[in-house]
Amino acid sequence: MSFSDEDEVLKVGSEEEEEDVEKKEISGQEDQLESCPLTQDMVAKSLSLLCRTGNGLSHAYVRLDLKSKGLTDLALISSFIHLRYFDISSNHLSDFSPLAGLTQLLWVKGDGNLLQSFEGQPFGQLAYLQWLSFAKNRLFDVKGIGGPALETLNLTGNGIQTMQGLEYHNLTNLVTLELRGNCLETTDGIYLPNLRHLYLAQNNLKRLEGLEKLEHLNTLHLRDNKIETLDGLSPDMKCLQYLNVRGNLLSSMRALRNLANVRQTLKALVLFENPLAKNDDYRMYVISHLSKLERLDKDPITAEEKSASQEKEFEDEDEEDN
Repeated sequence: MSFSDEDEVLKVGSEEEEEDVEKKEISGQEDQLESCPLTQDMVAKSLSLLCRTGNGLSHAYVRLDLKSKGLTDLALISSFIHLRYFDISSNHLSDFSPLAGLTQLLWVKGDGNLLQSFEGQPFGQLAYLQWLSFAKNRLFDVKGIGGPALETLNLTGNGIQTMQGLEYHNLTNLVTLELRGNCLETTDGIYLPNLRHLYLAQNNLKRLEGLEKLEHLNTLHLRDNKIETLDGLSPDMKCLQYLNVRGNLLSSMRALRNLANVRQTLKALVLFENPLAKNDDYRMYVISHLSKLERLDKDPITAEEKSASQEKEFEDEDEEDN
């Protein structure tokens, strides 16, 4: 084994040890929590929205708001089989298996809990679940997530480091994916055939990969990352209309050259707070290369700007970089 190989092994081992320590700390915090199981009285005070049941012969309350109740146990919820809308955010829950029998659920908000993994959880079994949010939990990956009818998934503010384990055949109807404020370094692994909106701001992204698989993507939000080039943009992205790369490390016009791959559809582009934005010509340069663009940063593109950009001559990109 070479010194470089040995260093890599030590690095990987150190990262695994750090992750194990963090998970143990979380487990220790859970052990210290005072037990607070769900009670009938809590449910009775929090139910609303009377609707017909599935058979149309009776009525039941279908909305339940249990936000900020200090709950550590949801076992009792399994008997409320008619629930459709369930807010369980800001509690101390790590096990959501009691939801398995709530087959009518359409909407679940579990923000601010202690969920560490989707593996072993019931969400993929809920045939009608369309909207799911587990922002600000303790998730490190996306293994086990699924849902045949799921259209919106919000995982903002977790510690997710990789998209490995994201099974596209379990999320065929997903339209919106929120992954802001995680620890992702690459976009690779996000293969979702019907995805329209992808939010990846405030991660550690350094490169764009695998985006050619997102043929239906309309919105790509990449603000506040560490991206130096847009080379990952693909001509297969035939529906992209909005791209936000504000607050990255794009330093030259050459870093924008792959915008040409989406010039037929792109209508709005945000480039604020990149080094290249200090160049006086950058706005004219972008407008001259993207004929369908309607808005750059906060400002609409005027007919006068379009005309002026066609008349202006720009230095060769390679010479400029040199």
